[in-house]
Amino acid sequence: MITLRNKISHFIISGFACLLVCFPVFADEFEEFDKEFDKEFDVLSDDRPVPDQVIHPAWFKASFLDLSDDLKEAKEEKKSGIAVYFGQKDCAYCRALMEVNLKTPDIQRYMRKHFDVIALDIWNSREVTDPKGVVLTEREYSIREQTNFTPSFIFYDHDGDIALRLRGYYPPYAFRAALKYVAEGFYKEETLRAYMDRADPPGKFEQEDLNGQPFFMQPPYALDRSHFKAEKPMIIFFEQKDCHACDILHTEPLNSSSMIELIDQFDVVQLDVTTEAPVMTPAGEHLTARQWAEKLGIFYTPALIFFDQAGKEIIRLDSVAGQHRLKGVMRYVLSGAYKKYPTYLEYRFGRMDAY
Repeated sequence: MITLRNKISHFIISGFACLLVCFPVFADEFEEFDKEFDKEFDVLSDDRPVPDQVIHPAWFKASFLDLSDDLKEAKEEKKSGIAVYFGQKDCAYCRALMEVNLKTPDIQRYMRKHFDVIALDIWNSREVTDPKGVVLTEREYSIREQTNFTPSFIFYDHDGDIALRLRGYYPPYAFRAALKYVAEGFYKEETLRAYMDRADPPGKFEQEDLNGQPFFMQPPYALDRSHFKAEKPMIIFFEQKDCHACDILHTEPLNSSSMIELIDQFDVVQLDVTTEAPVMTPAGEHLTARQWAEKLGIFYTPALIFFDQAGKEIIRLDSVAGQHRLKGVMRYVLSGAYKKYPTYLEYRFGRMDAY
């Protein structure tokens, strides 16, 4: 049996492989790499709103919020484009981005070299002109782009087209890969999932089974809801073996009686994104778990996708999520608030206690 300590060590080694493929880094940065994960999960051990305001790095661009002008300047400076950051001042995940990802030397250097970063606050009402000339407030822009979870990024290329959206917080290894995916133009050729699979090949280690839970449904996975409505909404846990973030999800956010009370109100399925396990999807399609994950564009695990009783996707959590955020999304679904508020962001504006 592989211990959690060994699984974490394997994850760090796999992260080295990604770095070797994705970035030319110096030896001293390798010494710091394994510390990133300890710091990240320490910062997010409590994901409730933080009492201190999140401070942006001084190197973020002081923009007049005309993004077409920002793009023009980035192009003149031979950068790959601009990265629009959507955050909020009391967001624990935004704090993790600032204190972990953007203080990691190679990430900071790479981002500053290739992108101008423009910061927006999802609660503010300043006017922003998007790359196509549409004028909106920061709040309207955030809702339009469905930046449900902060921090979010939208990366624009020189033509003002969206190269990539990142919704939520991602660990340093995934954030590094996303930056290179855009900066090196891989977004023009392949999906981020395909790029991540290629850039971070699986390690040559014995693999342990997925983390089991008593609330997971057992196969066969006949999940069709397109003809007859189910009694409960559904959560699909897309995971994979030797997934450090999956281990964290199962040992921390899911490990409370209040969380189990919410989960029991859903039909819950766990699927391995790497397998050919047959699945009849909520829409009635016959696919394998791997095919379905690819069709949904999942590139990070664990990813939780929520479906209503008729099999329509409501929302997804495909970035790091702690207990507070996870509970908020579950309540959004269980309360039926998604029928009134099409996006979780709009729900949060209507409900100040929703994070």
